[in-house]
Amino acid sequence: MPLPLPLRHRCLVLSLAVLLSACGGNPTGSNADRPTITVLGSLTGNGADQLEEVFRDFETSSGIDVIYEGTEAFATILPLRVEAGDLPQIAIFPQPGLMKNLVRSGHMVSLDQVLQAGTLEDAFGEQWLELGSVDDRPYGLWLRANVKSLVWYSPRQFAAQGYTVPTTWAEMMALGETMVAAGQVPWCVGIEGGDASGWPATDWIEDIMLRTAGPAVYDQWVNHDIPFTDPTVQRALDYFGAIVRNPQWVLGGSVGVISTSFQDAINPLFTDPPGCYLHRQASFVQSFFPEDLDLTTDVAFFPLPPIDPAQGTPLLVGGIALGMLQDTPEARSLMAYFATVKPHEAWVNFGGYLSPHRQVSLDLYPDDLSRQQAALLQEATVIRFDGSDLMPSEVGTGTFWSGMVDYVSGSDRDRVLADIEASWPQN
Repeated sequence: MPLPLPLRHRCLVLSLAVLLSACGGNPTGSNADRPTITVLGSLTGNGADQLEEVFRDFETSSGIDVIYEGTEAFATILPLRVEAGDLPQIAIFPQPGLMKNLVRSGHMVSLDQVLQAGTLEDAFGEQWLELGSVDDRPYGLWLRANVKSLVWYSPRQFAAQGYTVPTTWAEMMALGETMVAAGQVPWCVGIEGGDASGWPATDWIEDIMLRTAGPAVYDQWVNHDIPFTDPTVQRALDYFGAIVRNPQWVLGGSVGVISTSFQDAINPLFTDPPGCYLHRQASFVQSFFPEDLDLTTDVAFFPLPPIDPAQGTPLLVGGIALGMLQDTPEARSLMAYFATVKPHEAWVNFGGYLSPHRQVSLDLYPDDLSRQQAALLQEATVIRFDGSDLMPSEVGTGTFWSGMVDYVSGSDRDRVLADIEASWPQN
């Protein structure tokens, strides 16, 4: 998405030299005598505009100017910058796997050197602290979060058909059978995303792994302590396949699933008559709702139900985190600011975002749907981060994504999993 002009703090960059050239050689303009901090992230367009608003309060209170460099090629640009010795002071990581790689290569600053003991745990809680840690040391400070384990539906249509919200996986499958018997299509699924096609299907597998194998085995899988060919992973694909590879259960069959973008997949939920009745997607799907949708009456969600009662209803989450690559006074000041509740209160006011910061009041969320999601996040007893974002990029954002496209297309389950397993880096 093109960035709006003119800009003071934000440029799409390939290197610092390009940044200085694109911004006229003096990114701070008339405030060149003020200290500056460089922040590299993947937020562009509206997301970058909102981030700049959050930074503005920090700039006013600290006297430090923030130079934010936004690029959709973040996962490519940051490693190149690191290799060239052109490190931003702060990076905003959409995928903790990249942060972990930089920790291993010695390019990240541990936050236990920057913030007072207990600050991060007081702000985010033990589970989010662990999600931002590597080898039991904190490196990521969470900026925002999304809940992925959600099934969306239309209360109007459920009421019209006499359907009730399922509380177990078995009830959800029985509801699907009732819909099919009535000539209806239970699910809308869309996994098309350009170069990222397949990622919504990986979320399904991760959610199912948590509900069948449990969080401990999930962690082993993500860390490659068990392979993709493990029976627990095979079973997760079978649960998913029972829905997505059954042409009566998904709108448009496998072709529809593969060709429908994840942004558009929810829309048939709201047509008259509905094209489908259920859609599993993260909390950020609200950004893609039809403009005339009434959030109080036309749409609702329920947590993806448990499969094995012993595993309960864990939450799969995503999010973006701040990490330090240079230990400077300016970077320390910004990290300390984002450990406070103030910038997180600003984020949730924009709408469409959830904050993992425990001090953010639910009253600040702009709509009931967001408040319900935030409450779900606060009350969750088991949270795990998106597995594909934690795996090596060759797998998590490579063969796992493409393998799910192959699986939905009808490729043999074991062959798909073997190909993904073979792609795992050997070092």
